[in-house]
Amino acid sequence: MTTFSPNSQPVRRLRLALLLGAVTLTFGCASIVGKATSRLADNLGSAVLNAEDPATVRDGLPAYLLLLDGLLEGDPKNVGTLLAAAKLNGAYAGNFTGADSTRAQLLSRKALRYAKQATCVDNASLCAAMEGNPDAFAAEVAQAKASDLPILYGLASAWAGFIQANRDDWGAVADLPKVEALLLRVVALDETHDGGLPMVYLGVLNSLRPETVGGKPEQGRAYFERAIAISEGRNLYAKTLMAEFYARLMFDQELHDRLLNEVLAAEVKAPSYTLMNTLAQQRAGALLESGKDYF
Repeated sequence: MTTFSPNSQPVRRLRLALLLGAVTLTFGCASIVGKATSRLADNLGSAVLNAEDPATVRDGLPAYLLLLDGLLEGDPKNVGTLLAAAKLNGAYAGNFTGADSTRAQLLSRKALRYAKQATCVDNASLCAAMEGNPDAFAAEVAQAKASDLPILYGLASAWAGFIQANRDDWGAVADLPKVEALLLRVVALDETHDGGLPMVYLGVLNSLRPETVGGKPEQGRAYFERAIAISEGRNLYAKTLMAEFYARLMFDQELHDRLLNEVLAAEVKAPSYTLMNTLAQQRAGALLESGKDYF
């Protein structure tokens, strides 16, 4: 009887054939069953949010991004999968690309493309208004209903990430009023949506500039504080970003250091917040250190 070593060429070919067969079966089933595809995308997102080790997410997430791309090849109008792909591409661009701005821009553009594609599948009138002037867009957004929340928030967060990655491009920055209109509608419909994260986005947007040049830092502080209250303190990024954007803008070192020390002393594990909180602690430590030179 012929035997083969585990590393022989025939065995390697068999392993490859089995792997390709499994991948083909996975993608074949996913293209047929749209609801299963959406559930898979949602579960991937939940697994990432609850991960405790950012390095594992950083190293493993690209495979899932490719998986979502493949699922969308077979089902390009699946809104749930499009929004999940937008969310995960945006999360990777914003948290795991480091100093590679080119890659951050590429992935954030992809996230925004998926979010816009989902919008156009789900809401034709909002889709038509996206490229128009900010006032016309805001008027269309104001008509959105509670059932539109996933689209509104998915588009807003992807768009905000794209602007952040392209902050030196005035063409991109010019769309900030559209992002703010989306976020304001989200919180008007449900201020607790996604654990209050839309409030965090609004806190940042209102704390980008001093009041003397059109900023609204006190409104920004109110949004941050409301986000902290909604999450019952579990969302540590709300405090970290409040320190970074509001406290530094107002040159309030006491508030800055208190918020960051609270983040560093907090428990990071919380449903849907674990990865975010771990990253928030890392950022808080860096901000506390750099604050010695800032203030």
